[in-house]
Amino acid sequence: MSKKDDKHPEVPTTGHSWDGIEELDNPLPRWWLWTFYACIAFAIYLFIWYPSWPISTKGAWAGLGHYSSRADVAKEIKKYNDANAAVDKRLASADLNAIEKDPELNSYAMNGGAAVFRTWCAQCHGAGANGAKGFPSLIDDDWLWGGTIQDIHQTVSHGIRYAADPDTRDSEMPAWGDQLSKAEIANVVQYVLSISGGQADKAAAKAGATVFADNCAACHGEDAKGGRDFGAPNLTDAIWLYGGDVKTITKTVTYGRKGVMPAWSGRLSESQIRQVATYIHQQGGGE
Repeated sequence: MSKKDDKHPEVPTTGHSWDGIEELDNPLPRWWLWTFYACIAFAIYLFIWYPSWPISTKGAWAGLGHYSSRADVAKEIKKYNDANAAVDKRLASADLNAIEKDPELNSYAMNGGAAVFRTWCAQCHGAGANGAKGFPSLIDDDWLWGGTIQDIHQTVSHGIRYAADPDTRDSEMPAWGDQLSKAEIANVVQYVLSISGGQADKAAAKAGATVFADNCAACHGEDAKGGRDFGAPNLTDAIWLYGGDVKTITKTVTYGRKGVMPAWSGRLSESQIRQVATYIHQQGGGE
């Protein structure tokens, strides 16, 4: 913009004026116009050569170049799968107990298992496999169904209470709210607190011991140390999946627990299942 003076007598104005300042109607710089036109041409090229906007209900324009980032990723995955095919085959057929003793297989399984765990398992069990409320820690030595590599392989393959897999591990913590009175539930909760090192009412705990023996010992054992055949937890070690306070234990006894772990057989290859089973087994809690 410039005040109208004799310096630009040949340039018309746009007709806009602000406080006596008028806008000259100078043409755009030629370099700017050519850059603008080049950008338009390049945009048209991109639209034609690469996948772009949807053009029908059947999908988007595929582009004359038939470029696909998914195809590139699939090609890379196939490249590495082909490179690892031999060791995958060895791992899939190896004795589970022999994997750790074979340096090549163990190294491959640990590295691959870490990747599988971070991709599929960390969402529930945590990046460090230390678990969360309702999701067990995999780095301690407390196992509901057993911590041998065979046990872990079985659990990963077929899941826990996963209805879609006929070989899933199955058990049920029943809801006792319809079978026991509130007083009986309160007493057995105090008994569980007393045997796990918590503060408990001694008289209530004594009454709860009878309730426990009559109703709970069948799964948790007379000593309350659990039973792996049923996935029944040890109630004496102060390790709690859902919490060990009065309110949480009362809720567990009253309404039961039916946590589900999906079966990974069919979604992961046998080699990947063995990789992650080996990885978990060597995280500190494997038996």
